[in-house]
Amino acid sequence: MEKFAGDVKVDNSWVIRLENRIVQKTIRFVPRWLETYHLTMMTIVWSLGVIFFGFLAVSDIRWLWTSSLMIFLQYVTDLYDGKVGKHRKTGLIKWGYYMDHFLDFVFLSCIFAGYYFFLPAEASIYLFGLMAVCAGFMVNSFLSFAATNKFKIEFLSMGPTQARFGMIAANTLFIFAGVEAPAKFIPIAFFISVAVLAIVVFSTQKEIWALDMEEKERRL
Repeated sequence: MEKFAGDVKVDNSWVIRLENRIVQKTIRFVPRWLETYHLTMMTIVWSLGVIFFGFLAVSDIRWLWTSSLMIFLQYVTDLYDGKVGKHRKTGLIKWGYYMDHFLDFVFLSCIFAGYYFFLPAEASIYLFGLMAVCAGFMVNSFLSFAATNKFKIEFLSMGPTQARFGMIAANTLFIFAGVEAPAKFIPIAFFISVAVLAIVVFSTQKEIWALDMEEKERRL
């Protein structure tokens, strides 16, 4: 039986190498009482936070600073949760795989829900489309993992880390430039993301097709 590889993420970007070096040097500072599953479940708190502060941003856009803080804190806890389990040999590999990525989807959905409160109504349809495309990237990762036993989270040198900091950058733009002008770029972001997803799906199916053909040849 092939070994479960859900705890090994395939990401060759420079970001993941930098993150790994940072974690190696700092993981000993994580308090002993803070276990891997605590870090995973904290995403629930950050998810509620981005919705709440998105709602408050309707009356004062500066609340997006706190929304950005929620995104950063989710990045930190997500960065350390699995690595703390491996470091202490207390990890729950399959539970961690399931809950970590399920809660990643919950957090992503809550970010878009928070944006829905304060963005112009005409941007809503594209906002929903962007959420669907982001979910498409996640579905592609999970289906590809089921077919290849390689859990790939990076596409065209872009991954979850870049997406999070992109959202923080968007929040900062909304704070300093207002909502109306930057919101006009949301349709462009949607169509670009659709094109990138199409490229990723084409590349993924091509890889899986090749695996199927290799398997057929072995059976002949």
